[in-house]
Amino acid sequence: MNTKNNVIERIVRGDIYGLKVTVMGLGLHGGGISSARFFALRGADVTVTDLQTEERLESSLKELEGIPIRYVLGKHEEEDFLKADLIIKNPAVPRSSPILKLASTVETDVSIFLRLNREPVIAVTGSKGKSTVSSAIHHVLKRIYPQARLGGNITVSPLTFFKEPFKRESSHYSESTSIREEAVSPTGSPGTTCRPTVLELSSWQLGDLAGKGVLKPYIAIITNILPDHQNRYPSMEEYIEDKKNIYREQDAKCATICNYDDRYGEIFAGETRARVYYFSYNPLPSGLEGGWLNEKGGIFRKRDDRGVDQIFPILPERLLLPGEHNRLNLLCAGIALAIFGVDNNTILEGLADFSGLKHRLEFVTEKNGVRFYNDSAATIPDSVVNAIKSFNSPLILITGGTDKNLRFDVLKEVAHIPKEIVLLEGSGTEKIILLLESIDRNYSGPFSSIEEAVIFAFKKAKKGDVVILSPGCASFEMFLNEFDRGEKFKEAVIGLT
Repeated sequence: MNTKNNVIERIVRGDIYGLKVTVMGLGLHGGGISSARFFALRGADVTVTDLQTEERLESSLKELEGIPIRYVLGKHEEEDFLKADLIIKNPAVPRSSPILKLASTVETDVSIFLRLNREPVIAVTGSKGKSTVSSAIHHVLKRIYPQARLGGNITVSPLTFFKEPFKRESSHYSESTSIREEAVSPTGSPGTTCRPTVLELSSWQLGDLAGKGVLKPYIAIITNILPDHQNRYPSMEEYIEDKKNIYREQDAKCATICNYDDRYGEIFAGETRARVYYFSYNPLPSGLEGGWLNEKGGIFRKRDDRGVDQIFPILPERLLLPGEHNRLNLLCAGIALAIFGVDNNTILEGLADFSGLKHRLEFVTEKNGVRFYNDSAATIPDSVVNAIKSFNSPLILITGGTDKNLRFDVLKEVAHIPKEIVLLEGSGTEKIILLLESIDRNYSGPFSSIEEAVIFAFKKAKKGDVVILSPGCASFEMFLNEFDRGEKFKEAVIGLT
């Protein structure tokens, strides 16, 4: 078996042929699929192991048809970890998993990408807003850098950014394809031909990168910190410690963007070695670099080489995305773009026509004058609050789902706003019911299917109303994941008569 350092050295120089690689967790989001494909197509001896059944993983298995891969499903076998040169771990697999302790070298698709990448990286994390911020940055970057890339927690593995090797006549794939040929310009020196990468990173992905010395983003962004994943973490402190990995390898040539309105923003700013920028709903105190919202959009203050403050607009007044929280998200994106060197007009024009992304206040359709929005990615109660505050029209809220060991107290401040609250079944819904009953707020349900909930909401709706799915919970008791939940919601809405 290869030693850990030898395995890493081989991967870095593109010498993957013959390595014994075990992918732990095929999953349904693409990371396991891309990892298996990446190594198998370069001649590695790949085993994919997952506790889920073949039936559950059917869609993922179809994407790997025809590629020489050994599968161990419904269980893990110790031998696949003891004899492997390399384990590629899915972020959903807890680092405390006993069987992982048998492995000599554990990596992830993100860590492998970072070991091979030589292009500038903008890394984004946070409890909420990170997908919108990441996507908005990428949306604008593509205007200048057509080959700009977006991946990570947003369900696109960064390993897909590398070209697939050619197939030899012997039926074996290239033993040493030049994986690093993607690099055009050095990190930290964006040029007109560079391919900047925007990485959305979850706390789990950041935790997996701890101590590896591979994540040194040119710009690191922490959108906010809210209680989340407390079914996975023993405490909020450990959740936050994982988030901090986004800036731990940065230096003075890098930038860290912090939320001035978040109580953890000051902590992050005090710890990072990078140049600090803030974003806020309100004007920043004198001396701080960053941006804030105003009645015309948002402005950015940056100190030039002479130490003189330069102030200019960074966010247009009119946006396609609803919600004050999305104005703040796009302000944050604009600051990152300005730091990266994108000209002001390009930023303003790009953010003005950014229409958002799937499952995040996504407009679905209008039926009989009733507008439907899919906010399935709202998996914590705070996101439901933001969703409710994003609309001025009469609102019917579909909410509830699987508990993540979170508190729902924040819903009290907005529970009076929806004209109807429609509940989906789930362990988290049981907590929501207790809260609603404690304040004498009526509700309907819980319903055992999204179709039933949508039909009921449509019957209650009148012309001019908004129906929104914003669960504030995980999805696993009724759906494969939050994306499956969002798609099922949209199917139910489209099917209404």
